[in-house]
Amino acid sequence: MSAQLSRRAKRRLTAIGSAAALTAASFGLWAATGTAAQAAALPSPDHVIVVVMENHAYSQVVGSSSAPYLNNTIKAGGASLTQSYGLTHPSEPNYYMLFSGSNQGRTDDGCVGVGSKSAANLASELIAAGKTWGSYNETLPSQGSTVCSSGKYAQKHNPWFGFSNVPTSTAYTFAQFPTDYSTLPKVSFVVPNLCSDMHDCSVSTGDTWIKNNLGGYASWAKTHNSLLIVTFDEDNSLSGNRIPTLVYGQHVIAGSSTSTTYNHYNVLRTLEDLAGLSAHAGNAASATDITGIWN
Repeated sequence: MSAQLSRRAKRRLTAIGSAAALTAASFGLWAATGTAAQAAALPSPDHVIVVVMENHAYSQVVGSSSAPYLNNTIKAGGASLTQSYGLTHPSEPNYYMLFSGSNQGRTDDGCVGVGSKSAANLASELIAAGKTWGSYNETLPSQGSTVCSSGKYAQKHNPWFGFSNVPTSTAYTFAQFPTDYSTLPKVSFVVPNLCSDMHDCSVSTGDTWIKNNLGGYASWAKTHNSLLIVTFDEDNSLSGNRIPTLVYGQHVIAGSSTSTTYNHYNVLRTLEDLAGLSAHAGNAASATDITGIWN
């Protein structure tokens, strides 16, 4: 009898243990799923292009009849950050902030010594993580050229040349922008020249340039797990530095907007996290991701 009771007790303990293990496994699965759901707050695009335009306030572009492509295609089919801000004036410090989370001591628009900075930045983080990076610079005389200016080209809008940890060979001319978009780097910046970026020329000129040169990529991005971000370095110094920032692509809720206040550090942080990077440069480390626009 005692042996029989012992066997029953063992079976009962085994059953209890199995149930406990199943419960623990279920909890672990839920916890893992919860963690994955949190990580999935941002998409994981294959390609991201950031286009930086110049010196216009939000109200000069968003809603303007001079920018039909940006309004009727990019904004209407994507998302608008209605409280997006540049961080300072003039142009160059904003580019460094957007690229590296700091102005790196830059307070003017002077030509920077090539490779004079060694701080972490978006490109160096991508390269360190084994991911690809590139910039496409309109009117750059040749790939990797470190000239300060050439015609409508201005190095002050190209902060990557200031860093020793970013190979100059990753700075391409815009003529090298690929027609096969699947060959684009993981993250790239496109910098139009001083006319195409609305600095010297009209909003209409810049709008048409984006449509003609990046409209094909934008359409492709909608169905190929990719993103296009159009932003500005600063406003016209008359609107509190409120700038247009538009996001377009497969994982963006069409026609969405967010009134959360964001700046260049938030954009940089979001770019780092979209690329799956664990590192965050400068002030991006304490910035929040852009949310509320992703599907």
